[in-house]
Amino acid sequence: MAENLSIQGNSKEERYQNLLPQVLALIEGESDLIAAMGNACAAMHHTFGWLWTGFYIVKNDELVLGPFQGPIACTRIQKGRGVCGSAWQQATTLVVSNVDDFAGHIACSSLARSEIVLPLIDRDGVVLAVLDVDSAELATFDEVDAKYLGEICQALVRLF
Repeated sequence: MAENLSIQGNSKEERYQNLLPQVLALIEGESDLIAAMGNACAAMHHTFGWLWTGFYIVKNDELVLGPFQGPIACTRIQKGRGVCGSAWQQATTLVVSNVDDFAGHIACSSLARSEIVLPLIDRDGVVLAVLDVDSAELATFDEVDAKYLGEICQALVRLF
């Protein structure tokens, strides 16, 4: 296993195209969910320099904080609460350009300005976890992020 990522490219998509195979290789070679999530999280976070990057895992009808990079975070989130709980409830990716415009947004950090949350969904349509990414900038996330982060999420589903 390589100890460093090799990320090249000027555009967001080029950086994802470099990052994705490396993260998938880290996940492919790991049998432990927490270890795989931890490395995937670190790789994504350090490639893009986001404010917060992490996973919440569904446990006993709530989202419980999993591996993450960034400032301390909320440890438990109820279904339907905030962006994470809403993405879980709706079983869909949510892209929020301005968190101040999202009714019920949970502000774990006052620095967060935009957010993307992607559910990890099994073959039966059950949400197992969510990937949550926050940025200190407005309108950071779009369909490019949803596409590539979605591929990473799907690769992690096999470890549940």
